[in-house]
Amino acid sequence: MPNRIDSTFERLRAAGETALAPFVTVGFPDVPTSEALAWELLDAGGDMLELGIPFSDPLADGPTIQMTSYRALQHGVNVASSLEFLRRLRDGGVDAPLVFMGYYNPFLRYGVERFLNDASSAGMDGIVVPDLPTEESGDFREACNKVGIAMIPLLAPTSPDSRIEESCKGASGFIYCVSLAGVTGARSSLSSGVSDLVGRIRQHTDLPVLVGFGVSQREHVEQISEFADGVIIASALLDAVAKSPEDAALATARNFVRGLKGLNGAGD
Repeated sequence: MPNRIDSTFERLRAAGETALAPFVTVGFPDVPTSEALAWELLDAGGDMLELGIPFSDPLADGPTIQMTSYRALQHGVNVASSLEFLRRLRDGGVDAPLVFMGYYNPFLRYGVERFLNDASSAGMDGIVVPDLPTEESGDFREACNKVGIAMIPLLAPTSPDSRIEESCKGASGFIYCVSLAGVTGARSSLSSGVSDLVGRIRQHTDLPVLVGFGVSQREHVEQISEFADGVIIASALLDAVAKSPEDAALATARNFVRGLKGLNGAGD
């Protein structure tokens, strides 16, 4: 059975569309709302979801995702409940690609092979592990391959060509292109070097390249669509949800994504 990530990019490329991958922290602002958000974001035009497993020391993340992780941890969310969250989405009929983003220590504590087996069974398509260096990822990548999970590398403007080449060798699904040297967070403008980074990555892989970190508005999506295959939108979306009244969280998320897609001017 083809990986849902591959099938989705084939469809989007054939249609000439840019992929939009919203980020949801499992358990923020609470578990039921985060689950409803996942459905809402896909219905509003998201092509796939990145699901953040909360962690107490998310070193690649800025204030917004740190805050959402803290809130989720207060609700008792962990690896096991994140897997159940994923399973409920699949059981409910979600057929879009679902990608976990999480840090290595919780997976190690849960048991790496057990985690990947359970994640595959629950319907996970890919995984991003920001604190697992390429040089130390061989065993994890092999375990991912055994269960059909795409291991998605993060590459940044500071990545030398040798690291880009090595990371792309073992990658599958897509490449996560970090647009700036720093942590996650909404920015008003894109880094001037992101298109060059995507160009360097494309010299070493035919996989789709998605740009994340700092993407916050429709203008960014339009710029990125000229040289990459899609965008990952996290902090700006979660900021909007956090600032909205409780009973408006879903509508806020829907309008935000529709704005990024350029639909009816919503969320601009």
